[in-house]
Amino acid sequence: MREAPVVFIIFNRVECTRQVWARICEARPRTLLLIADGPRRDRSADAERCAEVRRLVETVDWPCDVRRNYAETNLGAARRIASGLDWAFALVEEAIILEDDCLPDPTFFPFCAELLERYRDHAGIAQIAGCSFQPQPAREFPSYFFSRYTHGWGWATWRRAWRLYDHEMKVWRTEREGKWLSAMIAHPDERAVWARCFDETLTGQVDAWDYRWTLAVWRRGMQSILPYRNLISNIGFGADATHTRRASPWAALAVSAMPFPLVHPDSLACDAAADEVTSRLVFRPPSLATRVGRRLRALFR
Repeated sequence: MREAPVVFIIFNRVECTRQVWARICEARPRTLLLIADGPRRDRSADAERCAEVRRLVETVDWPCDVRRNYAETNLGAARRIASGLDWAFALVEEAIILEDDCLPDPTFFPFCAELLERYRDHAGIAQIAGCSFQPQPAREFPSYFFSRYTHGWGWATWRRAWRLYDHEMKVWRTEREGKWLSAMIAHPDERAVWARCFDETLTGQVDAWDYRWTLAVWRRGMQSILPYRNLISNIGFGADATHTRRASPWAALAVSAMPFPLVHPDSLACDAAADEVTSRLVFRPPSLATRVGRRLRALFR
């Protein structure tokens, strides 16, 4: 099996970390980079919970080069993840990245490792994602598709791509009214959603690294690789989450194993049909009928 360094980003969620850590231990990466944020001053339980999470990942019982980058104080999600990945990509050329709430199917690791190697020198490809919002079960062949979406629930990338990340979002400050976003996102409802996300991130209303990453990738017209099968289940939705606090149809999605050998697409063209499905299901505001239906189902439950 091809090898790739694994980056594991942790904070204070003990049970989520325990589950994801078990999958990492099963994969037995030869290089492991651990990134941790520090406790928040206004949360009395944080110090012990952060310490317990760090103790959890101390046991590495296989041959492995382990590096740690632990913050003593709380930097916040965006600053901690961005600075941690800066540190990681100063050490390695490519990596598989998991946060503490992204539970992977075991085949996620070889899937990413193989494609990191295959597309290492393709400058137009920014990342490989493990999660997929395509209706399951999706098609069997090919194994994956090219997409405009940079899903961050379990992903992999290269140093050459990560260096494009701009925490200050300079391009949004100077080119917000440009035509490039319309060229990337055709549907006006979805475009409005992304403009609001970028605005709120820029002004500090949302503490997000992933919107900044998406902005950097889109402005350069780059693509991502997404599996047709979902390989990641986000188990972190709930009151103690940073962003995913509300109930969501995308919480704890089922995963299915990726068959090998991988079947590769015939071209690098974006799968417009698959992206339209993702746009409609995930990134467009639901219609009034859909909202009413969801509310009624919730009430009856």
